Amino acid sequence: MSEFTVSRRHILQASSLLLASTALPTLLKAQDAGPGGRLVVAADSEPKNLNPAIVASNGVFFIASKVIEPLAEAAFDGHDGLEPRLAISWVGSADGRSITFKLREGVTWHDGKPFTSADVAFSALNIWKPLQNLGRVVFANLQGVDTPDDHTAIFRFAKPTPIQLIRNALPVVSSVVPKHLYEGSDIATNPANTKPVGTGPFKFAEHKPGEYYRLTRNDAYWGKDQPLLDEIVFRVLPDRAGAGAALEAEEIQLAAFSAVPLADLDRISKVPGLKVVSRGYEALTYQLVVEINHRRKELGDLKVRQAIAHAIDKTFVVETIFLGYASASTGPVPKNAPEFYDADVPNHAFDTEKANALLDEAGYKRGADGNRFTLKLRPAPYFNETRQFGDYLRQALAAIGINAEIVNADSAAHQKAVYTDHDFDLAVAPPVFRGDPAISTTILVQSGTPAGVPFSNQGGYRNPALDAVIAKAAETIDSGERTRLYKDFQKLVVTDLPLINVAEWGFISVTSERVLNIADNPRWAVSNWATTALQP
Repeated sequence: MSEFTVSRRHILQASSLLLASTALPTLLKAQDAGPGGRLVVAADSEPKNLNPAIVASNGVFFIASKVIEPLAEAAFDGHDGLEPRLAISWVGSADGRSITFKLREGVTWHDGKPFTSADVAFSALNIWKPLQNLGRVVFANLQGVDTPDDHTAIFRFAKPTPIQLIRNALPVVSSVVPKHLYEGSDIATNPANTKPVGTGPFKFAEHKPGEYYRLTRNDAYWGKDQPLLDEIVFRVLPDRAGAGAALEAEEIQLAAFSAVPLADLDRISKVPGLKVVSRGYEALTYQLVVEINHRRKELGDLKVRQAIAHAIDKTFVVETIFLGYASASTGPVPKNAPEFYDADVPNHAFDTEKANALLDEAGYKRGADGNRFTLKLRPAPYFNETRQFGDYLRQALAAIGINAEIVNADSAAHQKAVYTDHDFDLAVAPPVFRGDPAISTTILVQSGTPAGVPFSNQGGYRNPALDAVIAKAAETIDSGERTRLYKDFQKLVVTDLPLINVAEWGFISVTSERVLNIADNPRWAVSNWATTALQP
């Protein structure tokens, strides 16, 4: 068994799961993997839109990243932590107002048309900037894209824009779609959003609702002798218990994104022919966060927020809810983002005595029933762990005299209640850290976010000092100075607690030993799988 597979829970305790190492050799790499074969994979959802240029989410990337490619992908090694895809180089100007991309030559779309810089310009100006959930932030100051030739795209910005940000964002925000299929259409309803056409190693073949998605080999792919598989079939298995059973029955060969429940991993790791793998999610860190509605008088008081932070036993959460497959958070930037992470921040250690004292000092004495006040708590329904943490948090708050009434809802109702209607006091959320604080993290605490934006500051929190740091970092082109600003950002967040970061976790894959060349980049599950193979 490879040293990077998991057969016992204790191997993956705490931060060991989350720390990426560029020194580690490629996991499960076969020396003589040959082409061919059909890989059958568990899929727990069916995205309505398969265009990652519009919807940059892991559920979409999981399927579509094999079909539609970005300019660059994350890498354990490589220049700037990136591996070229449709772009082969990127250079920023000294004033931060332009970035020049040199594009790969000899690439064709799946319909045979040539890929050119016009496709990149169209995607950036017509989709990433105005429509994409993350691109609207990253490319907010994008003014135009010059295309002096078919293989050069020069992005021009109205304000200085850090190349550090653009570089870190490329794997997530730069999926390129064919201009000739989208130009002149209603982009949001274009048929290619559900039957994507890309440049990737696999072509979209069919989707049978409720059953599967099927991708087939792109024989004209630009990667030499790639892909190694003939087909990938994503079998729809919404029941997480079903993925483990299907693996054991050899009906599927791979279940990613912790499709097999954590509680089953120790048992399934002992099944002959199966491996449990933690690597390949280092750039997909999820964070367990307590969102706070600062419109509520009690929660607008820093002492109350500090008391709630002290009431949470992060070690218990990591060990009991995540079964050790997580790490306690110190703040809004996870440990496996070493470019920005700073451990030198205030520590709100588990201490119910201190929490009770803070609430007493704030003037919220216990009533005859032992309660100080009642809060509405909404746990996000997306993961078992977020729901379980909601139950734990209710008990933890009860220990300090806060009565938390849990309100459960499906995904749509939960998002509307929290992010549009602000009908919550506390909410449990699992935002994703996407390689740079400006992509999807600062929005969690920055003031002025319009209502209806998921995973954003909908608690009404305002801190001019924090807003100023975020704004300055957004236009600081010196990478060292920008990194320092984000360390200041972490200190401000942990000091004033606009939200409470509890834990951070990656995911687990369970795979047949026949599946080769997996987990070879820190976004492997949502990368192109061009080198993934099946042993005969």
